[in-house]
Amino acid sequence: MGYHVIDAFTDKLFSGNPAGVCLLDGQIDDSIMQNIAAENNLSETAFLLKQGDGRYGLRWFTPTVEVDLCGHATLASAFVLFDGKERDATELKFNTASGELIVTRAGDLLCLNFPASPPREYPVHPAMGKAFGVEPVAVFESIDFLVLVENEETLRRLTPDFSALRKLASEGNIPGLGIIVTAPGTDCDFVSRYFAPGAGVPEDPVTGRAHCTLTPFWSEKLGKKVMDARQISKRGGVLRCEDCGDRVKISGKAVRYLKGTIYNG
Repeated sequence: MGYHVIDAFTDKLFSGNPAGVCLLDGQIDDSIMQNIAAENNLSETAFLLKQGDGRYGLRWFTPTVEVDLCGHATLASAFVLFDGKERDATELKFNTASGELIVTRAGDLLCLNFPASPPREYPVHPAMGKAFGVEPVAVFESIDFLVLVENEETLRRLTPDFSALRKLASEGNIPGLGIIVTAPGTDCDFVSRYFAPGAGVPEDPVTGRAHCTLTPFWSEKLGKKVMDARQISKRGGVLRCEDCGDRVKISGKAVRYLKGTIYNG
């Protein structure tokens, strides 16, 4: 199968979040997809299969599990299609575990149209401060767990205790797939980091799905509908976010790192 590695939410190589994109000619077993994702050892590998209605089936796998929503690998998948089989298109529709997802393009900017997932307040467990490496200002639950810290410098210095996080998650004190930690930005509206040790991803470089929660959260706090965001992992990434009520628009750029072929047997 055709295989691409795309750096998403960036305009330069070796930054943003690298995603694997596999172009399928037909159905393959889930176990093969999981093995490929483990072999790739990227935070996400996407699998694309064109369907009869002109849409694409899209699934995402970490090195250890399948997930129900992934932003950067969706952006990467759209980049591959817009640069190849769908060169003349301006919009792509994907059938996924999270329903229909739409990606549009304007020049080199790609825009994800995703479901919003506003957070709800959640009680602070006494062990959270030790696990996160800092006492939270507040915590919330959504499709991911959201932790608010005081400022950007606190977030940059954060060194989570992953064994303590896994213990809290196993005891049901941290709901959701991963953990978003966020703060007000110094040169943008807000910043974040994302950790998913239970899914085989200790820290994700740039996380589109996290912004399904971050966008409505910061829109309410800041009184703004359109916001600029940065994920301040080691690689880093830049996102433009728009609160559209029950949907969010998450925009960014992408660049190709690799194009090749995966052989199976």
